Amino acid sequence: MTLRNGTLPIETLISNLVSTIIPVHNRPSLLQEAVASVLAQTHRPIEIIISDDGSTDDTPDVIRRLQASHPDEIVAFENPRRGQGPAREAGRTRARGEYIQYLDSDDLLLPEKFARQIIEFKRRPGAGIVYGITSAQDLEGTVLADTWKSTGTPLRSLFPSLLADRWWSTETPLYRRDVVERIGSWCDWPCVEDWEYEARAGALGVELAYVDEHVSVRRAHDGPRAHKNALSPQLRLQFFRTMIECAHRAGVTEAAPEYDIFRRWVFLNARQFGSTGDTHASRECYRLAGELGLDSTRYRLYGLACYFLGHVFMGKMTCGLDKLRAAAVRPNA
Repeated sequence: MTLRNGTLPIETLISNLVSTIIPVHNRPSLLQEAVASVLAQTHRPIEIIISDDGSTDDTPDVIRRLQASHPDEIVAFENPRRGQGPAREAGRTRARGEYIQYLDSDDLLLPEKFARQIIEFKRRPGAGIVYGITSAQDLEGTVLADTWKSTGTPLRSLFPSLLADRWWSTETPLYRRDVVERIGSWCDWPCVEDWEYEARAGALGVELAYVDEHVSVRRAHDGPRAHKNALSPQLRLQFFRTMIECAHRAGVTEAAPEYDIFRRWVFLNARQFGSTGDTHASRECYRLAGELGLDSTRYRLYGLACYFLGHVFMGKMTCGLDKLRAAAVRPNA
C-alpha cells in the first residue's frame, strides 16, 4: 500500500487488533524509532496508522520505506498541515482495531505494553482505559524520571486529578474502541488537544484500570513540543470552561482540592494576561475565577486594585514580584 491522500475503506472492527495512530510532522528519524517500538510489541495483531501532518522534509519518503518494509501492518496518508488533533482524528476514523493506542512520533512504547494492558482489559471488563507507568528519558536513553508525573499511582477515574494536572502522557493509556467512539472527534486546538480529549473521556465516567509496570517512554529533546502557554487567550478561556463543564459532568464538586487548584490556575492566568497587556483576557479570567468560587482575600484585593490601577498594571506588577521571589529562593541565584 502506498502513501496517498484520501481515506481508506471503513472495515468491520477486528477483534483483538490494536490500532496505533501516530501523527507526524517533520520528524523522520524519531518517527522510525516510534514505529519500531510498535513493531516490537509482543502482542499481535497490530496495525500502525501514520498520519502525516503536512511534512515538508523527507518524512514522507521515510514513511514510504516503512510501508514497503511492513505492508501488512502499516497504513499511511498525507494531510494538510492542521496540527496534532486533526492528524490524530484522521487516523482514528481509519482505525479497525478493538483497541486504540495514540503515540506521538517522538515517544516510545515498551514491548509488553499491549500484552499487559489487554490482559487487564480482559480481567476488568468494566474498564474502558488501561494505563501503566511512563518514564521520561532523553534521546540517548538516560532516565530523567523513572515515573512521569502520576503514572505510578493507581486511579479509578480521570477526574478530579485531571483538574490539577494532565497527569499522564499521550502514549500512556490504551483505549477500548467503544470508548474512543463515545469520546468523539479530536479538537483542533493547539497544545491542549489531548488534555481536552481526556477531559471528555473523564466526563463520560470511563473506568480506569492500572498495570503496575512500565509501559512507555516520554522523550525529552530540543525539538518543538506542545506547551499550554502557546494557546491563544480566547482558546485558553474556552479550554478552562470546557474543563469545568467536563468535571461537573463527572461529578466533581467545588469542595475537591483539585477544583481549588484549578480556579487558582485561572486566577494566575488573569495576572499573566494582564502582564502581557491583554486587558480583556485578564478581566475575563478574573471573572471566571470568581464564577468558580474563588473568594480569597488576595483575589478580592487584586480585583479592587485592578479597579483603580487597571489589569495591565497589576498583572505586570504581580508577575514581576513572582519572578523576584523565585529568584530569591533559587539555589546559587
